Amino acid sequence: MKKLIIVSNRLPTTVREENGKLSFEPSVGGVATGLSSLDTDYEKCWIGWPGIDYGALSDEQIAEVQQRLEEENFYPVNLNAEEVKDYYQGFCNEVIWPIFHYFVQYGTYKKEFWESYIRVNSKFASAILDVASEGDYIWVHDYHLMLVPELVKKQLPQSSIGFFLHIPFPSSEIFRLIPWCREIIQGLTGADLIGFHTFDYVRHFAESVRRILGHEHSLGRFIIGEREIRTDTFPMGIDYEKFSSAPKKRSVQKRKDEFIDFLGTDQKIILSIDRLDYSKGIPDRLRAFDLFLEKNPKMRGKVVLLLVAVPSRTEVVHYKILKNEVDNLVGAINGRYGTIGWNPIHYMYRSFGFEDLISLYLAADILFITPLRDGMNLIAKEYVAARQNKAGVLILGEMAGTAQELSEAIIINPNDLEATSRALETALAMTKTEQKRRMKAMQSRLSRYDIRTWTADFMERLDETKERQLKMFARRFSPEMTSELIEKYRTSKKCLFLLDYDGSLVSFKNNPQDAKPDPEIYSALSELSSRDKNELVVISGRDRKTLAKWLGGVTNGLAAEHGLWIRRGKWKMSDIAPEGWKEEIRPILEVFVDRTPGSLIEEKNFSLAWHYRKVDPALSIVRVGELKDMLSHITANLEIGVLEGNKVVEIKGSFINKGKAAVQWLRARKWDLIISIGDDWTDEDIFEELPEDAYSIKVGFGPSKAKYRVRSTTEARDLLFSLADVTRKMEGPSSETVKKGRKR
Repeated sequence: MKKLIIVSNRLPTTVREENGKLSFEPSVGGVATGLSSLDTDYEKCWIGWPGIDYGALSDEQIAEVQQRLEEENFYPVNLNAEEVKDYYQGFCNEVIWPIFHYFVQYGTYKKEFWESYIRVNSKFASAILDVASEGDYIWVHDYHLMLVPELVKKQLPQSSIGFFLHIPFPSSEIFRLIPWCREIIQGLTGADLIGFHTFDYVRHFAESVRRILGHEHSLGRFIIGEREIRTDTFPMGIDYEKFSSAPKKRSVQKRKDEFIDFLGTDQKIILSIDRLDYSKGIPDRLRAFDLFLEKNPKMRGKVVLLLVAVPSRTEVVHYKILKNEVDNLVGAINGRYGTIGWNPIHYMYRSFGFEDLISLYLAADILFITPLRDGMNLIAKEYVAARQNKAGVLILGEMAGTAQELSEAIIINPNDLEATSRALETALAMTKTEQKRRMKAMQSRLSRYDIRTWTADFMERLDETKERQLKMFARRFSPEMTSELIEKYRTSKKCLFLLDYDGSLVSFKNNPQDAKPDPEIYSALSELSSRDKNELVVISGRDRKTLAKWLGGVTNGLAAEHGLWIRRGKWKMSDIAPEGWKEEIRPILEVFVDRTPGSLIEEKNFSLAWHYRKVDPALSIVRVGELKDMLSHITANLEIGVLEGNKVVEIKGSFINKGKAAVQWLRARKWDLIISIGDDWTDEDIFEELPEDAYSIKVGFGPSKAKYRVRSTTEARDLLFSLADVTRKMEGPSSETVKKGRKR
C-alpha cells in the first residue's frame, strides 16, 4: 500500500498540560477538522504541531506526547513559545493572512517574523524527511508551510509532493507587497501539483510565477528546471454523509427545539456564524441588518439574528479591536430596536460542538454569510447539507470561494449594504417551494463532490502529474538513443533532416540581427548536406536573404519566415498573404519599443517581430504579458497569429507555419530516416506533420509533440556533430569539409 504523508500546521489532536497532567483533545482548526475525515486507499500518517509549548515540557512529558501521538500515526513537530509567537502569530497572521485576504494595511513586515517562518518550515521539512522515502506521497497544506515543498524536493527529488492552499491567493500586485514573495513562490514550486479552491486563485498564482520567477504557463502547467509543475482547481468538499445524516439523531432534534424555544417560536431565525476574523465581514453584516430593521419596521419582533462569533487569535491586536467593534455594534443595534420582550440580536462569543452546530443549522431559516474575502467557507456547505428535505435560504457573499459552486444562494457584494439589506428581504419573502428547489440543487452538487471525492481528485491529478514528469524524463535523448540513431543512420539510404536554427543549433546572447554564422555548426551542416543519401533543410523564422547568405551553401533546402518562402532550387512563396494587418499592428509594437529600452521591431515580408533579447529580464516578463494580452484581442478577427519564440514575439499570417513548409519535403520521396530538431512553439507544427517513426527532438523543456528532447542547444549540436563524424568515417571527408574544416 502506498504511503500518504499529510502535513499541516496543526495535528488533528491538540495536547494540553495542566498541573503536570497531559490531555489529548480533537483540534478545532478548519484544515485539521476537514482532513481528519479523509478516507483514502493509502497508508496514512500525519505531521504537524500538537499545539503545546515544548519548551515548557519535561523530557518525560515529551516522551509521553511522542508515544501517544505515534499510536495514532501522528508525528509531532516540536515548537516552543517563541517560535509560535514569531512564526504563527507573527508571519502567518500578521503578514500572510492579511495580505492574502487583501487587508494590506494590516501587514507587518518584521525580519524576525520571516526568519522564524524559515526555521519552522525547516523543522517541518526535517520531520517529513524522517518518515518519508522516494515514492511516497507528501501532501502539504496551507499558508503556514509554503517553503516546505522546495525544502523536501531538494532531498527527495523523486517524491510526489502536493500542496493545497486553503485561503485565497491574491493578485500579483498584492502578493508582491511581501518583501519575501520570491522565496515564497519559489518554495511552492517545489510541489508537483499545487491546488486552489477557485480558478481566480490559480490565475493569480500563475501571474505571480510569471512576474516574479519569469516562467510562462500553458494550461496551468509550468516548466521549472527539468520538472513540469501543474496548478489546478479543487473546491474542497465536506463530509456530506456526516452532515446530512446527523439531523436524524434524537439528541440533535431535541437540541434544535431548545434553540428555537430560546430564540422564539414565532420568529424567523437568521444565523450568522464565523470565526471572529476581520476577513469575515461581520461589522458590515451587522450594519446591513441594522439597515434592514430601519427600512422594515414591520419585521421588528418577527425576526432575530443569532450571531455566533468563534474566538480566534485573541492575542493579535487587530482581533481585539474587531471584538470591541462587534460588541459595540451589537449593543447599539439592540439598544436602538430592542424591547422588553425582544432583542434583534442574540450574540454568542463561543464555539460549538458538532451536534450543537447541526442543531443551529436546523433551527435557522436563513444562513447569513458575507465574508469580505474567504478561501472557501465550508459553513455554507454544512448548512446546505444538514437541511435535508427542509426549506432554508443561504445568503452568501460573492467573495467566498464557495459562491462559485452554490449559485442558487442569494449572492451579494458584502460591501454593498443596501443590496445586503434587500437580500434579507428577499430571503424572508421566498416561498417554501422555491427554497426547497434551490436547496435540492445545491445538495445534489455537494453530495457529488464531497471530501472523499476532493481527496481522490487531488491524488489522481498528482499521479497524472508525476506520470507526465516521468514520461518527459524518459523521453530524454540518452547516450543509448544516440547510439541507436547512429546505427539507423549508418544503414539508411535516404535521410531527411528538418532543422530549426536559432535556439536549436545556435544560441545568440545579443540581438539576433547582429549574429553571424556559427563556424562549427556550419561545418557539420556542410558535411551532412554534401552526401547523396541526405537531404538537409533548415526551416527558420529568419528572412530569406539572411538564410540564403548564411546557410545557402551548406543546405539542400531552406524555408524562411516560418515557411512563407520555400527554396528548393529557387525561392518561391508558399501562400499569398495579405499585408493590410501590419498597419494596425505596427503602431502597437512601436509603443512597446518606446516603453521598453533595448527592444526593437524586425519587419519581414509578411510578418512583424518584437525582439526583447537586450531588455532587462524583469521588465521583459511584464512587457511580454502586456503585449500578448493586447494582441490577443486585436488579432481575434484578423487572419494572423501570435507566436512566442526565444526572446521574440512574432505576428504573422495564421495560415503560414513551419509544418506546411516541411510537408514540401516529407512528400517528395520515401525516407528511411527523418530527424527533426526544434526548440519553440513554431517547431511544433513540424513535429505534428512527422510520421510515427521519425526522430522528433525538442531542445529544452516544456510540453511538446516531439517524441524526444535534449536539454540544451549544446546537446543538439553534439548530436549533429556525432552524425557528421559518422558520415565522414563512412565515406571519407567531403570536398567542402576538407576546405572549411571544423574546430571541435
